[in-house]
Amino acid sequence: MVDFQDSSFFVGPVKVTAMRKKITLLLTAVLTLTRDSGWARALILAAGAAVGPVTLATTVEHTPMNRIDTIRPDAPALADYGEFRIGVRTIALVDERRVDVLNTEPGEQSVLYGRELVVEVWYPAVVPEDEVELGQYTAVTRNPGITATLFGRAIRDAIPNTAAGSFPLIVISHGYPGNRYLMSHLGENLASKGFVTVSIDHTDSTYDDQQAFASTLYNRPLDQRFVIERMAELGKDQRHFLGGLVDAEKTGVVGYSMGGYGLINNLGAGFSDKAVNATVAPPNDLLAIHAASNPRFRDSLDPRIAAGFAVAPWGMLQGVWQSEAFAGIRTPTFYLVGDKDDTVGYETGVRVMYKSAYNSERYLLTYKNAGHNAGAPMPVPREILDSPTGEGADHYMDPVWDNVRMNNVMAHFATAHFNAYLKGDATMFDYLHVRRDEPAATVGAVAAPAQESHGPLPGFTDGTDVGLTLESLRPGERG
Repeated sequence: MVDFQDSSFFVGPVKVTAMRKKITLLLTAVLTLTRDSGWARALILAAGAAVGPVTLATTVEHTPMNRIDTIRPDAPALADYGEFRIGVRTIALVDERRVDVLNTEPGEQSVLYGRELVVEVWYPAVVPEDEVELGQYTAVTRNPGITATLFGRAIRDAIPNTAAGSFPLIVISHGYPGNRYLMSHLGENLASKGFVTVSIDHTDSTYDDQQAFASTLYNRPLDQRFVIERMAELGKDQRHFLGGLVDAEKTGVVGYSMGGYGLINNLGAGFSDKAVNATVAPPNDLLAIHAASNPRFRDSLDPRIAAGFAVAPWGMLQGVWQSEAFAGIRTPTFYLVGDKDDTVGYETGVRVMYKSAYNSERYLLTYKNAGHNAGAPMPVPREILDSPTGEGADHYMDPVWDNVRMNNVMAHFATAHFNAYLKGDATMFDYLHVRRDEPAATVGAVAAPAQESHGPLPGFTDGTDVGLTLESLRPGERG
C-alpha cells in the first residue's frame, strides 16, 4: 500500500520569545537612527540568524508588516524586482465538466460538476510614476481562523501594459494545503520581469477548504492544464484585460509539494499502477488517466509547457512513480529541495527524479540542512506570530534558513530559468550551468557523473552562497 501523506500540513505551536522582541526593538532604534548604514543592516541580519527571522521590512515602525517584496542586501543578482510596474487582479475560472471525486461512489458512474478555481493574476502594468500606494492582499493563513494582510508592489486593477507586446505565462501551484498567496512573492517578482503569472487556489486543497486527499491526487494535474488553457483563451479575447497580454505558447509552471506532483506528471512522468490502486486514491481507477500504463496519457499533456520549476515535488518517496517514468520528461526542469526534507525525501526522493529524467536538461538546487519549506513559502505572517499559540507558523518556517533569504534565492534561479527557456535569453545560462571538471571516460551508455558547482555560484557575492549546492545534467546524462 502506498502511504500517501503530505506532512507539510502538520504543524506545532511556535511562540515569539521575549528575547527576540527585545532585540528587535533595540535594532529597530539603531536602524531608525542610521537608516542607510551598512553595519546597522548587518546587525539586523545577524540578529535574525541568532534569534529567528527578522527582516528589514518589519523593523522600521512606519513600514507595513508582512512585506512579500523584501530583497536582502546579500541577495543574488537576479533576485530584485525588474523594470515593469505590476498590476494584480483576482478572477474565477470554471471547468464546467470535471469529475466530482468527493461525490463519486465506488462502482457508480462519475458525477460531473463545475469546478471553480479562483486565481490571482499579476501582470506588467501601466502605473503613474507618482503612484506610491503599496499593493495589499487579504489572505487566509495556515491557521484558517487567522487572516493576514500582506503588502507588496502590485497595484490592484492597474491598466495592463500592452506596449511591449505579449508576455510568457507562468502558472504557480501550491501544496496541500495552501493557497494562491503562499508564493505571492514569486508571482509579483516574475511579473515585474515581463511575465504574466497566475497563482491558483486549488479547490479542496486550500487552508479553509481542505477536503479528502483523493480530490487533490486526481485534480492537481488537471487544474494546471485547465488554467493554462483558460489563460490562453483570455489572452486572445480583446474584450478581457488579458487580451493581447498573454503568450501561452511559452508557458512555465512552478509547483510546490503537491503542486510539484502535478507538474512532474504534466511534464510527462506517468503515475505507477500502484498509485492508481492506493487506498487513498480516488474511486473507480480515476487516477489511471495520469498513469504511465495509460496509452492515452501522453496525448493529454500540454505541449505549451516549455519549462518546469519543481519545488520539493511530492510523490517519489510514496511510490507515485517508478523511476523509469521520468524518462518521459523532455522539458527543461529546475528542481529545488532541502536535503533534510522528510516529507518528499532527498536521496530517495527528489534526487531520484533529477537523476532519472535523463531525456531532459535539468538542474538541482539543494538548500543544505533545510526541510520541506525550502524556498517556496512566504515569511510567516505577523498575525500568526502575534496570536496566543502561534499555531500554523511551522507551515511557513524552516528551522535553519531565513524565509526572505530562501525566497530571494528562489527568485534568482526562477528568473534565470524562465528567462532562458521561455524568452530565449542565452545570457541566463551563465547562472544555471555549473562549472564542471573534465568528464570521466564513459563506459558504454553510462555518462560521466554529475558535477557540482565549484567556487561561488554565479550571481552571488563571496560568502552569500553558503549552504547552497547547484548541479546540472544534460539530456542523455545519467546521474
